[in-house]
Amino acid sequence: MEERSIGSLRVSSVGLGCNNFGIRLDQTGTDNVVHAALDHGITFFDTSNTYGETQSEVFLGRALGARRASISIASKFGMGLDERFPDIKWSAHPDYVASACEESLRRLGTDHIDLYQLHFPDAATPLEDTIAALQSLVAAGKIREFGCSNFDAASLRSAHVAALGQQPFRSVQNQYSLLARDPEDGVLAACDELGLGLLPYYPLANGMLTDKFVPGAPPAEGTRLAKLPENRRGHWLGEEMVDRASAVHTFARSINTPVLTLAFSWLLSHPQVSSVIAGASNAEQISANVAAVRALSPEVIAELNRLTA
Repeated sequence: MEERSIGSLRVSSVGLGCNNFGIRLDQTGTDNVVHAALDHGITFFDTSNTYGETQSEVFLGRALGARRASISIASKFGMGLDERFPDIKWSAHPDYVASACEESLRRLGTDHIDLYQLHFPDAATPLEDTIAALQSLVAAGKIREFGCSNFDAASLRSAHVAALGQQPFRSVQNQYSLLARDPEDGVLAACDELGLGLLPYYPLANGMLTDKFVPGAPPAEGTRLAKLPENRRGHWLGEEMVDRASAVHTFARSINTPVLTLAFSWLLSHPQVSSVIAGASNAEQISANVAAVRALSPEVIAELNRLTA
């Protein structure tokens, strides 16, 4: 599989999002998915201290076992859980950065995290303080690179200044897909300017860009769309969004190409994208995700841009 860069890291162009571990998947299910990913050349695993109510990191670490040395683990901090988890906070305060990292290392069963990411901006903590804490973790060998998530272009530039000429954010993980093109309003340009790798999440637009999506029909039971809260589901199932998704599906059929291929490969046609973060709940989905990636012609990319602009 193609590899791309995040700072000093080399990662597979398709990564594995680990948010299913600990909730939808038990340890055995996690083992099956992780081992399939490794066998298919995936070397980038993205988790968080909140996924699976903290259990995603535990399950991932166990599943990797001795193969951990050959891959990169990305985890996150700074997003809170409910009152059952008082130590998981909406915070980027330096003291919390250090303690959250120690807890993630313990759960993962590893001595370092390859990419440590601030899950959401924290208006209560100066970026200079957060970044200095992350730089200290690099110096201590506990993390290799650090990045952020859900940052806009202005915040990315502010963070770069806040690094004070030392190691800065290396990546930004934002929602990006054919149906959610917000990063084109400045984030892609900031990635070019600052040398950041973009890590798109929800590349399949909450299932709108899969074969499970049927225009005009309610979401099938058990699908990501069906599980969304009503207000978020309404956003995705609004008339404009459904029309754009339907246009992509119609175009995919017209060129005899899986919509999954168009979704992933369109993202990877952007040089700013380091790895597409794709979840999976079984080995078959891993195979499909990896097989989906191919180079698209300029004509196909142009038509996808036109259909979803």
